[in-house]
Amino acid sequence: MKIAIYPGSFDPITLGHLDIIRRAALCFDKVYVCVMDNCNKKAHMFPAEKRLEMLRRSVADLPNVEAELFRGLLADYAREKDARIIVKGLRNATDFDQEYQMAAINRGIWADLETVFLPASIAYQHFSSTMVREMIRYGQPLEKYVPLPVAEELKHHLSN
Repeated sequence: MKIAIYPGSFDPITLGHLDIIRRAALCFDKVYVCVMDNCNKKAHMFPAEKRLEMLRRSVADLPNVEAELFRGLLADYAREKDARIIVKGLRNATDFDQEYQMAAINRGIWADLETVFLPASIAYQHFSSTMVREMIRYGQPLEKYVPLPVAEELKHHLSN
């Protein structure tokens, strides 16, 4: 069984993330989408449990995808799940440089761990969770950027 992990902070999940998840689900028998805390981010807009909840609703229709929360090293999570593949989405050369470095670190921790890069679909190359958080702060429509259940929830959350 080919098991892969798609890690991220998902603050919040975007349509770009969902596109990578759907494509990975076609390539692997099982995909664990792992909500992690990014130590490079000063503060998340949403607590980890809320990000996990939004993610689970977004992937509910994918039978071979499971979303979980993990606080620790990605390589340790991969060992725990017996996954030897990390999936990373790339929007541009900056993403590649950062993710290539992380792939080398993960492989240094566990030599059997491979990283597979999926290029972002053209429709999603121009935006990120950071951009979506700005749109949330300013009350902008989100339907073009996040899964519909998440957009509806965020709209409701903002109106309260």
